[in-house]
Formats: sequence, C-alpha cells, structure tokens
Amino acid sequence: MSFVEYGDTIKDGDTAIVFLGHDSMFPVKVQHGNVTQTKYGVIRHSTDLIGKKYGSKVTCSKGGWVFILHPTPELWTMNLPHRTQILYSTDISIITMMLELKPGSIVCESGTGSGSLSHALIRTVAPTGHLYTVEFHQQRAEKAREEFREHGVEHLVTVTNQDVCKNGFGVSNIADAVFLDIPSPWEAIGHATSALKAEGGRICSFSPCIEQVQRTCLVMEEHGFTELNTLEILLRVYNVRTISLQIPDLGKTAEDNSSTGFDSSNPSNQGSPCANLQQGAVQFKSGVPLREMVGHTGYLTFATKS
Repeated sequence: MSFVEYGDTIKDGDTAIVFLGHDSMFPVKVQHGNVTQTKYGVIRHSTDLIGKKYGSKVTCSKGGWVFILHPTPELWTMNLPHRTQILYSTDISIITMMLELKPGSIVCESGTGSGSLSHALIRTVAPTGHLYTVEFHQQRAEKAREEFREHGVEHLVTVTNQDVCKNGFGVSNIADAVFLDIPSPWEAIGHATSALKAEGGRICSFSPCIEQVQRTCLVMEEHGFTELNTLEILLRVYNVRTISLQIPDLGKTAEDNSSTGFDSSNPSNQGSPCANLQQGAVQFKSGVPLREMVGHTGYLTFATKS
C-alpha cells in the first residue's frame, strides 16, 4: 500500500479507510489477528480485510456493513490524528496550483505539523520529485517520519528536525517552490530565497493574521520577490433539497372562463389543465446555503523569486 501507488488488494500492515458514511469514516492499521469495533459490529482483520479488494463492502458482526477504501491524501486530511491545526483540501488545492507543482518538482515545507499538506505535496511531485519538510518539534518530526514510512512514501520525502528560521531547509538553489506555515514567516524568507532555484521559484506563506501577512510581504519585497498576491479561500456549502410551491394564480377572469365555456363549479371540469393551474403545486430541486459556514482560516500569500 502506498499513498502514491494504488494497489487492488488489502495487505497486512496497510493503512485503510473504514467508510461508514460521508460524515463518518476513520483510518485503521490492518494487522493480522486484530479487530476493529464499529457501530455496526466487529471487523476482523484476518478474515474481513486481508486479501479483500479495496472498495469492498464488508459485513460486520451485527449485520451492518461498511466500505474499505484505499487511502488518498484527501481522505487522510479528513481522518488523520491531529497533532497541530491542519490545512484542508480547500486551501491545499489552491496551494498546489499557485505553486505550479507537477511530477518532478522539488518542494521545501515548514512546518510539517500533522502532515496534511505534506501528503498532498508528495502525491503531486511523485514519482521523481522530492519534498524537504522541516519541523521544529522533535516528537512531531519523528511521528511524521513514521507515518511517511508506513504510507510507503519515505523515498519521496526528507524530514528534518530543526528551526527553519535559524538553520534553513538544509538545501540550496534546488527548490521549485517553498511553503511556510510558521508563526514568524518573515524570519525564514532569507532561507527560502537560498533554497529556491536561481530564478522563477515560487513561495507561499500561510498566516492567520493580517499583521503577519503585512510584515512578510515587506520582507519578501526586500529579498526581490515579485508578483505578490494574498488570497483568502472560503468554502460555501449548499444544501440541495426538494421543495413544493403552489402554482401562481395568473389572474384568470370570469369573462375568460365564460368565453371558453369553462365552469369551475362543474365536477367534470375539476381535472382539466386549467383547474390544475389554479389549484396545483410543483416540486423542484433548490440549493440553499447553510445557515452557518466555516469562516476565516488563514491568508495565503504567493510570490515569485525574481
């Protein structure tokens, strides 16, 4: 199993996603002899998972069923254990696009955190690219290395435990893009400049406060970055539902009825199209925004090394 190379069959040691519904899923480490409890009953790894195909419908001990899905960066973002606040797919998608990433790209990232963005970056630059990710916190760095090894992507990523503001990324003049998600990104702009290739490299800084953005932009300009652009991405979800509305009264007059010989009091005319227009209702699909929506997460500042 690998997050960048898809396999058909569930194997011992794989990380799989147990799908109970669109709003209910969780990851599980498949191990021979283990069991997983769900609200539908027990899943036995040896008999219910190992050897089965990804996407299989598995019946639990209580008679209910779940689907077992192959892990992807998107599914991992929704289900990973949170060691820090993470980036979600809404921001991740614009980051990978605006940094102009592709297979073979070299990317530097700080900090690694829970690895949500890291998995998406690895999948984007695979199979010939590489991610250099720096994490200040030692335990988080060690856990990230362990997860990358379990997920079959350790050959595509190098995890370093150090302070990027003091020691940089550990590489020079090779990166196509740099991503910063740290409290004081302006202190790492110089090291980002050194890590980026000679010309045309892209940088992105994620900051929750506009004061951080302002200070970072000033330092970017001092280091010769151009095309500075700050975005805020907000996701608005719509609830699609069926609603029923009365057909409007179009103002049919008594004279109109008499001219056509229509008598609404006559039982024989109750089923006529004209009667249905006056008394019927129509059903149709309508999209209504939710009363509450996720608000501000952070500002994304992009720039190009000149």
